[in-house]
Amino acid sequence: MPAAVFINLYNTEINLAVLGQVFLFIVLFIGGQMITARLVAGALKLPKQEAAVFKNSVVLINSGNYGIPVAQMIFASQPIGVAIQVILVIFQNMTTYTYGLYNLISSTKSGSAIIRDFLKMPIVHALVIGIVMNVFHITLPEFLSLPVNYIADGFVAVALITLGAQLSQLEMRSIFNKTVIVSCFTRLVIGPLTALLVIFGLGLTGVVAKSLFIASAFPTSRNSSSLALEYDIDADTAAQTVLFSTIVSCVTVTIVIYFAEVLFG
Repeated sequence: MPAAVFINLYNTEINLAVLGQVFLFIVLFIGGQMITARLVAGALKLPKQEAAVFKNSVVLINSGNYGIPVAQMIFASQPIGVAIQVILVIFQNMTTYTYGLYNLISSTKSGSAIIRDFLKMPIVHALVIGIVMNVFHITLPEFLSLPVNYIADGFVAVALITLGAQLSQLEMRSIFNKTVIVSCFTRLVIGPLTALLVIFGLGLTGVVAKSLFIASAFPTSRNSSSLALEYDIDADTAAQTVLFSTIVSCVTVTIVIYFAEVLFG
């Protein structure tokens, strides 16, 4: 994970005008998702650890190995659409390893213990170093870039194997529980509707609006499951949610893509 986060942040060329629009959208959209997840978790009266997993499953989106291939397919003749998705991956990484980590750690610890555990995470260091080296155009020496790129290239495979190992221990019938179903509905249905309100509210149009609307519909990030496993916090529910939301997204994302074409051309 640290290698993948670093390389993603280090290599991405960011257009400031597009970045400003995406940043404003992501603040409002993710903020809305955080509030929604918190309210729904409270309404369901979930235990603290399960609530932490639920909130992460709604807010953390699979913008990387799910979102980028979808963007490459839809925006093959419009590179800006793919660039926006890459920017979203960066913001999702930052959200995952700040908000997502805090959610899980705070469900079992408090005060200075949260800060200590947060600062111990190699992913946080990779995120900061990647941003600094990108902004100040610091070149990574070849003897370091080669192995770091190899490690980053292996991330998706290792993450999916880890998720598969978790899923192999689950009983399929246990997927259909209240928390998983409500989480998937909130992520796959409420999420895109929230995004649409933000897009109209900001007056976004064209490829930018289309790309952001489609990106809001992607399923729960596998990182939410990986982090839950790392901290041993209701990892089964986290894995079930990733599996179920990914399966259901085959239908919901297709519908969102259709409406994105109708609304934004």
